[in-house]
Amino acid sequence: QVQLVESGGELVQAGGSLRLSCKASTRTFSNYVVGWFRQAPGKDREFVACITGSGGSTFYADSMKARSTISRDYAKNTVILQMNSLKPEDTAVYYCAAKYTSIGTMWSLDANEYGYWGQGTQVTVSS
Repeated sequence: QVQLVESGGELVQAGGSLRLSCKASTRTFSNYVVGWFRQAPGKDREFVACITGSGGSTFYADSMKARSTISRDYAKNTVILQMNSLKPEDTAVYYCAAKYTSIGTMWSLDANEYGYWGQGTQVTVSS
């Protein structure tokens, strides 16, 4: 069982930046693909970014590609999502999710493939 705890969400003005953290409670952190998803009120959950277990590959939603960076710190069992140039439409609850894999290069954009989820952290961008 893996527990994920997100932090870093807050109210920020448009154009600002936020650094979201996802800390995992596993000693085999490199065996998990980690993704960030978000859900705005009245909308479906959507993919934001993910990083492979090896950390060698990252993937982003088109809307976030030029404005965000996902990275992982194996020593701290943490995945970071750095978001810049935030827009009001980025307002949502952001969730961290993990998917077990024995393949370090595995990745997925599909929320249904992730078996472990955090409780979410609220990001609000004011105009």
